[in-house]
Amino acid sequence: MSESTLWAPWRIDYILGDSSEKKEDGCLFCRLHNDDDDQKNLILERSEYSYTMLNRYPYSSGHLLVLPASHIADLNELEGKAYIDLMLLLKKSIWVIQQVLQPGGINAGLNMGTAAGAGIADHLHFHIVPRWSGDHNFMPVIADTMVMPQHLDSTYEMLKPFFQDRS
Repeated sequence: MSESTLWAPWRIDYILGDSSEKKEDGCLFCRLHNDDDDQKNLILERSEYSYTMLNRYPYSSGHLLVLPASHIADLNELEGKAYIDLMLLLKKSIWVIQQVLQPGGINAGLNMGTAAGAGIADHLHFHIVPRWSGDHNFMPVIADTMVMPQHLDSTYEMLKPFFQDRS
């Protein structure tokens, strides 16, 4: 049996801690939202009060983040139209993942606060993680590495038209 090499060069920024993002002041999610280059920032959809983007460091292919446009840390701070808008975009994002990627299941959730596991605790965000039977293997355990079968740019190109077509 010959040895194979698995290359996932986009993961090195996460492993080493992407220093370019750390040099900038302020909230990463606010910077991405305020930038108009949606493709570069992996933003798939913008609604009046919220937006959906691909997670740059995904747990699985198609891992999305759904966020309020406003910089808030607690779901209880969202009221009225902003809350409804976020929930509708969350629902739409799950629908798109189901239609395009056809996973066996989906993990959708919110880690509110550092103690709950939020990596960026100051800006509320929901995770949508598509799941397939057998989608995780030994790599995270022995090599602290996730295997992604599809590049982020390819996933973006697959999902983007579905966000544009469904209101």
